[in-house]
Amino acid sequence: MNPPSDEIPGKKLTALSLAALGVVFGDIGTSPLYAMRECFHGQYAITASAGNILGVLSLIFWALLLIVSVKYLGFILRADNDGEGGVLALTALIKPKNIKPRTPQWALVGLGVFAACLMYGDGMITPAISVLSAVEGVKNITPLLEAYILPATIIILGGLFLLQKQGTARVGRLFGPIMLLWFCTLAGLGIAQIVNYPEVLAAVFPWHGISFLLENRLHGFIVLGAVFLAVTGAEAIYADMGHFGKRPIQLVWFLVAFPALALNYFGQGALLLVRPEEAYHPFYALVPDWAMIPMVILATCATIIASQAVITGSFSLTRQAIQLGYLPRLRVTHTSSSHMGQIYVGPVNWALMLCTIGLVLGFQSSSNLAAAYGVAVSATMLITTTLFFVVASKRWGWSRLTAGLLTALFFAVDLPFFAANMSKLFHGAWFALGIGGFFFLIMLTWEQGREILGNKMRSLTPRLDAFKNMLAANPPQRVSGQAVFLTRGHDIVPAALIHNLKHNKILHSEVIFLNIRTEEIPRVPNFEKIEAEKLGAGLYRIIAHYGFMEEPNIDAIFALSRGKGVNLEMKEASFFLGREKLSIGEHPEMWRWRSHLFLFLARNAMDAAAFFDIPSDQVIEVGVQLEL
Repeated sequence: MNPPSDEIPGKKLTALSLAALGVVFGDIGTSPLYAMRECFHGQYAITASAGNILGVLSLIFWALLLIVSVKYLGFILRADNDGEGGVLALTALIKPKNIKPRTPQWALVGLGVFAACLMYGDGMITPAISVLSAVEGVKNITPLLEAYILPATIIILGGLFLLQKQGTARVGRLFGPIMLLWFCTLAGLGIAQIVNYPEVLAAVFPWHGISFLLENRLHGFIVLGAVFLAVTGAEAIYADMGHFGKRPIQLVWFLVAFPALALNYFGQGALLLVRPEEAYHPFYALVPDWAMIPMVILATCATIIASQAVITGSFSLTRQAIQLGYLPRLRVTHTSSSHMGQIYVGPVNWALMLCTIGLVLGFQSSSNLAAAYGVAVSATMLITTTLFFVVASKRWGWSRLTAGLLTALFFAVDLPFFAANMSKLFHGAWFALGIGGFFFLIMLTWEQGREILGNKMRSLTPRLDAFKNMLAANPPQRVSGQAVFLTRGHDIVPAALIHNLKHNKILHSEVIFLNIRTEEIPRVPNFEKIEAEKLGAGLYRIIAHYGFMEEPNIDAIFALSRGKGVNLEMKEASFFLGREKLSIGEHPEMWRWRSHLFLFLARNAMDAAAFFDIPSDQVIEVGVQLEL
């Protein structure tokens, strides 16, 4: 975990800042490839007149200033969950321990989970539009290469996803320097045009943007959907806070990313004021002919880096969802021994690859893809603002008036962008919402299904006190050894124990009830991880507390338990796990189709032994039949 921002030494701050530049700002840093173009050449393009150009530039500049600089870096980054950011970490921050369905808290948690699901749609669209827009630059080299744009894009994306399992630890060291070169190039290209037409800098005054909206009315409002493309990476900045801390991110934004982006957008505007016919790709129109090939290569590298950050973010989101109980257990592979954030989740990787390549084939151009882009991120921003109000008023103790006024300011910016993006609903925006809804359904079904099974299990097994009384009344034969039973709750006797005792008529001399809990914080300190209690009659209870950014490990739990007075030895322990055989009853508590979905997820979930890295030759599975 990173040290507090004010304690980061100079050299480490520089290294963290360079790394943050490569990971955090890749998405927003590649937006100049297509954002300005979509305003004047996309499906909802407006005429590239002087007034419109200054108006669009003003809107882009103030969107970057208000959304990224003020909202996210100024306030949202303060809403960290023990240093971790992102909408799922924020949701965990406001989630009460005993949440009841159909309550305001339940609705807020549902909103947060839905926002997290929308990020999967972003994880599919970002690589597609970024890489495709970069490769499209080959048309500026020679029109003869246009036929190779789609095949080249698919090859690059396919290679990117195929390499995920190998990890990016080695090449990741190049991300920062490459993105630094990219941002310096953005700034240089912009300055070269601004020098020729400095009048474009007048767009920093907000009345140009206001006049644009007033004069163009509905058309101007719809163009906001294209303007929003300039800030689509803002939510990723918040999500990646835990890897680098606030200070490096803020430092890099204000010293490098924001100036470079603003200069490049103004440079594109200056070019269009003189040559409006270049609206079909104003970014590459900034590039001299002699530098076109190197620029296409650099842009492609930058978009690959941006795509890598989004893909890794999807893996991290999946891990958090698994730990919080929203998704079934999946194998999470660490691809780096030194970078804890670099992980690989196979099913998510292949799903992203298929959908991303499908998007490229289906939409054919980055301009068409732009219609599908933005709605998921703008919806997530709205939800983040809502959750921020709850954190500010409930956890920070702000007055409702202060929190409400600030939230109202954020809503005043977020709502128009969201509404403008929703106007693209039938032109591709439905895809991101559909993906978000699909994952939300999966998460809701899994959580509800596990709750139903938990309630049924509790009704079939006695509580610990009753079990101890039963042992005292009818002592079973005891055999030497340690038997570990994983339990769903701290006072529940697992069905595996009841079935084993019923059929084998024996009990080990030491029986350990192990309950692994995921807390609503990213990490739990080692000295707080373990609660150990001797219950008498050879029974022990261990409660292991883990954060949602951690992965429970049996070896570590045993080692920490020994410090709490429970002498557990891995080589001597036998692990009894319940193997649930699920079926659908005549009157399932969920709709029948959702019950079938839950069964499919359960059948494909990673078993507990593999997930917790328990040696397979020490595992004994006991079948338990349950109906949904």
